[in-house]
Amino acid sequence: MKKNVILIAAAVCMAAALTACGGSGTKTETTAKASEKAGAESSATETKAGESATGGKLVMVTNAEFPPYEFHEKNEIVGIDAEIAKAIADKLGMEIEIQDMAFDSLIPAVQTGKADFTAAGMTINEDRKKNVDFTDTYAKAAQVIIVKEGSDIVEPDNLEGKKIGVQTGTTGDIYAADIKDGDIKRYNKGMDAVMALTQDKIDAVVIDREPAKVFVKNNAGLKVLDKAFTEEEYAIAVKKGNTELLEKLNGAIKDLKDSGELQKIVDKYITAE
Repeated sequence: MKKNVILIAAAVCMAAALTACGGSGTKTETTAKASEKAGAESSATETKAGESATGGKLVMVTNAEFPPYEFHEKNEIVGIDAEIAKAIADKLGMEIEIQDMAFDSLIPAVQTGKADFTAAGMTINEDRKKNVDFTDTYAKAAQVIIVKEGSDIVEPDNLEGKKIGVQTGTTGDIYAADIKDGDIKRYNKGMDAVMALTQDKIDAVVIDREPAKVFVKNNAGLKVLDKAFTEEEYAIAVKKGNTELLEKLNGAIKDLKDSGELQKIVDKYITAE
């Protein structure tokens, strides 16, 4: 009897073992699939992180509060930089995803691999070059001064000792900091600075020429001074050391310049005089 019980018990154990092996095999297969899926997701994340420019998707970050270079139109980010980025992606046979964030978060997003590049009316300067690499320039620009009609500020030298509004982290912010005795008021959006000017909270706004034209056109009683505050050029910023992507972007920019397509994009948005 004991022998039969033992045999039955052994049979049960064997069946259980076989079942366990089957379960283990299924689990291993599932785990392998999960690992494969995770690897694919990791690979996709790496592509988004800017370490590869061989295909797939490019992620661009910008601050869509800077017309006509980038701004919101319904649920879409449009403007010069957005269209140039799309044209570049087309040249490279890739998709483009454009994300909006605060201007002073753009370079950190590129540095940490959350984005492949940033195009945001960004000027090359020595401080930024320490943190990112820049493409060839694609547009010339200038920082200008917006004042109210009748203001005693008629040229850049008159900004001394005045309350000056700028958008945080922009070139205007950087250069305005050098104004002697200037009281610099920083705003998250250029439009916020312009509104402060209309409300007499500040004396002037230092901002890029093209957005300045738009702001003045849409707000009566304001004007742009004839003499520019600074002259500058815009470029795309990529993660430092990402030479593969930098070379591909430069190649696409050159093609767009040579074909005249880049100028057509600029002319489409910059029409106000």
